[in-house]
Amino acid sequence: MVIIIVILLCFLLGLGLLLYMYREAFANRVVCHQLEFADFPESFGKVNLFFISDVHRRKISEKIIEQVQGKVDIVIIGGDITEKGVPLDRVKENILLLKKLGPVIFVWGNNDYEMDIPLLNSLFTSLDVKVLVNRSLFFESEQGERFFILGVDDLSTNRADIDQALIETDKNSFKILVSHNPDIARKIQSNHGISLMLSGHTHGGQIHILGFSLYEKGRLKKEKNRVSLISNGYGTTGVPLRLGAKAETHLLTIQHCGKAK
Repeated sequence: MVIIIVILLCFLLGLGLLLYMYREAFANRVVCHQLEFADFPESFGKVNLFFISDVHRRKISEKIIEQVQGKVDIVIIGGDITEKGVPLDRVKENILLLKKLGPVIFVWGNNDYEMDIPLLNSLFTSLDVKVLVNRSLFFESEQGERFFILGVDDLSTNRADIDQALIETDKNSFKILVSHNPDIARKIQSNHGISLMLSGHTHGGQIHILGFSLYEKGRLKKEKNRVSLISNGYGTTGVPLRLGAKAETHLLTIQHCGKAK
């Protein structure tokens, strides 16, 4: 009888853990970040970026949209909006939801390349998604000040080129680098003038056993010359479970701080 009770308790605990991990994988969480930079153009006031990466097979929830609607200036998809086997209609539905928030910028992730690339590019064009592959896009205030968003191709392609993305930027401008794999940081040089880096890819380790995983949890890291955000991501790869790396999206508010770095 005691053995049966122990087995039953173990079963219930295991089931409870699986349900918890499933809920963590399908959380609809927006993490807010307030960031100040001395080199961000003061004339913009505050700029709000909604960053989402690693959607994979998930359908973006209306709950996410409701949390940030009316608070977003620019939407950035940090790669892996899809993967092999995901219907193109689901990708379209997800992008249409994100477009409710503001103009959408996309950079490629490694799993995006598993899709029919011409079809995916055609979809992006039809939905007016700005795809950045080793190039930049600028935003200009009424006073003529500008900041740039650089999109660099995924490292898995061996075509990631920060220098190419920098060609049309102003030398002393505020620059945000978006690239799917955070290892792109190894290619960033001090003279590139990158103030903010956004990436995903690692899923924050996705499942941590006794606190250990292949990757560390996603985090915002403030360094001497740059702030880096590595997201846990919104979806999952392999099993739809998470432990110690809850699904997340991000709302970043960027403004001038008036202090020297």
